Amino acid sequence: MNRHDSAMLHYPRRASVRRRRTLWSRIHIDPWLSGLLLVLLVAGLVVLYSASGQRMSVVIAQASRFGIALVAMVVLAQLSPKTLCRWSPVLYGGGLAMLVAVEVMGDIGMGAQRWLEIPGVVRFQPSELMKLAMPMMVAAYLQRQVLPPRLRDILVCALIMAVPVMLIAKQPDLGTSLLVACAGLFVVLLAGLSWRLIGCLVVLVGAALPLLWINMHAYQRQRVLTFLNPESDPLGAGWNIIQSTTAIGSGGLTGKGWTLGTQSQLEFLPERHTDFIVAVLGEEFGLVGMLLVLTLYLLIVGRGLLMANGAHDTYGRLVAGSIILTFFIYVFVNIGMVSGILPIVGVPLPLVSFGGTSSVTLMAGFGILMSIHSHRRLLPR
Repeated sequence: MNRHDSAMLHYPRRASVRRRRTLWSRIHIDPWLSGLLLVLLVAGLVVLYSASGQRMSVVIAQASRFGIALVAMVVLAQLSPKTLCRWSPVLYGGGLAMLVAVEVMGDIGMGAQRWLEIPGVVRFQPSELMKLAMPMMVAAYLQRQVLPPRLRDILVCALIMAVPVMLIAKQPDLGTSLLVACAGLFVVLLAGLSWRLIGCLVVLVGAALPLLWINMHAYQRQRVLTFLNPESDPLGAGWNIIQSTTAIGSGGLTGKGWTLGTQSQLEFLPERHTDFIVAVLGEEFGLVGMLLVLTLYLLIVGRGLLMANGAHDTYGRLVAGSIILTFFIYVFVNIGMVSGILPIVGVPLPLVSFGGTSSVTLMAGFGILMSIHSHRRLLPR
């Protein structure tokens, strides 16, 4: 067989690969990231079935929300970064307006006023929208400035971040307000903030902690005190963290088996299908199961960072970096609070805990990330 014949034999395979790549690039979807996300969504439904007490209705409801979330991801992936940048102020302004509406006429649930409801249509948390609107708005402002940002630009960014963060904290929703603040701060840090200014910000945050403590609600202060010493009130404020750490520890290496956890199935574990679903995972699948899920999260974060690093413009790089780093903080805070290394702040495990608005927002963020990654190929090199 000569060299020409050998090349002809390999040509169809190369052409097939080229067609597959063209298909993925045509629909602006990253196959690696979307594949990892689909595996995580399926794993989340499996754990949720057990955490909800084997209620199939809960799993079906979550699956339908995942369907909406996937549609949102695909739709946003089709928009170019220029379009996203142009609409960032509109999204931010709309988010602020909805946060004000929550303050005026929002629905109250579990002692907090966080929801808006369109009767017969949808009930959602506008604060979730700010997890995307915040980094997009800060990045849209900074991409028109000289980088690294000057003190004036940092003050403007601080004002952009402060208003929605204070509105969300007032609902009260400390966990979401911290995540929204992180989303904005990551944009400023990725813009090239000097180490001297970072040091000054750390000092200012430290100096503001007493003021934050004074303005926290009584139950929020109790959560911090309980984190420091959960055994001080084992049947009251410390119950959640004691039961969650007990459930995780009892799972051992391989766990007790799917739907066979005692802490979760006998309802000793509170909020087991939302904030404390990690404890169900640890009890029923053990250390091995938790490490597999953590590996999946790390692969998603790693792929996201690679995509963010390949962005061709300032706006895309800042937004993509903030989205994936905020996702990492999301995972870290939830696992940290359930395992007892962080105070409980009410942050669910992304794409595993039961929840609609959060899932749609997260997948929409990944759609924006895919848009930034895929549209860069259309730019001249």
